[in-house]
Amino acid sequence: MGVRRVRWRSVGWPFRVAGFAFGLAAMVGAAPAFAVHPDEVLADPALEKRARAISAGLRCLVCQNQSIDDSDAPLAGDLRRLVRARLEAKDSDDQVLEYVVARYGEFVLLRPPLKPETVILWASPLIVLLAGVLLAMRAGRAQREPDMGAADTKLTEAERAELDRILSDKS
Repeated sequence: MGVRRVRWRSVGWPFRVAGFAFGLAAMVGAAPAFAVHPDEVLADPALEKRARAISAGLRCLVCQNQSIDDSDAPLAGDLRRLVRARLEAKDSDDQVLEYVVARYGEFVLLRPPLKPETVILWASPLIVLLAGVLLAMRAGRAQREPDMGAADTKLTEAERAELDRILSDKS
């Protein structure tokens, strides 16, 4: 009875195709949604460009880690329409941002301004990085330092004689 060989190339191609399809679907699914609906787009390309720039810096209050441009939440749509309405009313970009912040608070900004109240927010990544570096240095130093307890232990004459006796008994 002989060993039957399996041709992995012929068996494996469906798995490779399925893996490729899965990877492609994952990449397409991970792309930003750009939830701006066609009915929200302004007729003036310059105003639309300004609206997109402003809404890219505003946080969706429902999703919280997406801009209102990327979010499909109803509140994000309302904010997109509000920004476009303010731009059509001839407000400047700063006036639009001031209006939205006055209405929803500074939390709506994806990049809050540096103020005494937000210093810890801006400094926290640096603090975490420094803590990690200090811990790594401390761990490295602990590995390099010799064990002082092991270096101080020397055998007495009686212990050395006992060790020699044990080792000679084994051979």
